[in-house]
Amino acid sequence: MHAWESIQKVVDYIEDNLQENNTPEELSKVAMLSPFYFQRLFTRLVKRPVNEYIKMRRLAKACEVLGDKSRRILDIALDYGFNSHEYFTKTFKSAFSITPDEYRNHPVPLNQVTKPDLLLGYVHIDEDVPLISKGIVLEINRNTLDEPIHFIGFSGHVSITGHVPGGNVTGIDEPGAIWERFHESDIPMLIDWRNIGISCKGDAPEGCFTYFAGTEAAPGADSGGYATRQLPSGNYIVCTFEAEDFEALVTDAIYKAGDYTESWLKKKGLTRGNFMAELYTPCNSSFAIMEMWYPIIEINEEGKI
Repeated sequence: MHAWESIQKVVDYIEDNLQENNTPEELSKVAMLSPFYFQRLFTRLVKRPVNEYIKMRRLAKACEVLGDKSRRILDIALDYGFNSHEYFTKTFKSAFSITPDEYRNHPVPLNQVTKPDLLLGYVHIDEDVPLISKGIVLEINRNTLDEPIHFIGFSGHVSITGHVPGGNVTGIDEPGAIWERFHESDIPMLIDWRNIGISCKGDAPEGCFTYFAGTEAAPGADSGGYATRQLPSGNYIVCTFEAEDFEALVTDAIYKAGDYTESWLKKKGLTRGNFMAELYTPCNSSFAIMEMWYPIIEINEEGKI
């Protein structure tokens, strides 16, 4: 068994037993490693000490039920391993800068620490070969876009430190807030609409990037005062991935697929352009599907762009 497989076994065990008070010493037995080596390896692969990881996963699960106002916050805290209302509130506010009560009364999108799939860091597929991991299916291929695709929507600046690396940070989900503005708007959608999220530097100040959320528009259509962007013509690496539902697609799956594709590009020695696009295409599948488009900078035989 590889070392990462031992840690994945523990990660899976933790997820199934979040309400149990398992110590690092007890979890090291699940991994069949010494307590010292287990804790060092867990921190290196999961990017957090094991006790901190368990606390963040408990917090993520508690957030899922805070919207149920028939349940007391204290009961939710106790159900997910927080021994008091005060400790739960302190942990919640440290992670998200708001209290559980504020979140319950005024919900906002939140970044959560997600459960990792360590396999994705050790298996690199060829183009057009699907990879099946826990909860997602992804495939990477090349695509040439002959004509640009036009979009209208909303744009805003997002903190880099609050969103990189995705899936391992907590706080307000700023791109999610931009998507909320888009979904609450009256922007008309085409019959065969495609929505897009674009991350780029744009005019963002230092320490931030520009994020655009919008829907496909006919070329030359009136923007109606909304922000506009386009997916330019050119050569792309496209990572297509599926998840069991849309919520998983735009949280756990997008972080894992994004990290995997960035690693894949490095392994292949490919240089990508200065933006990345998340393309959502409607489908009738029982799975939710997304494409991540990375523009590729072509380098000639002399090593020049």
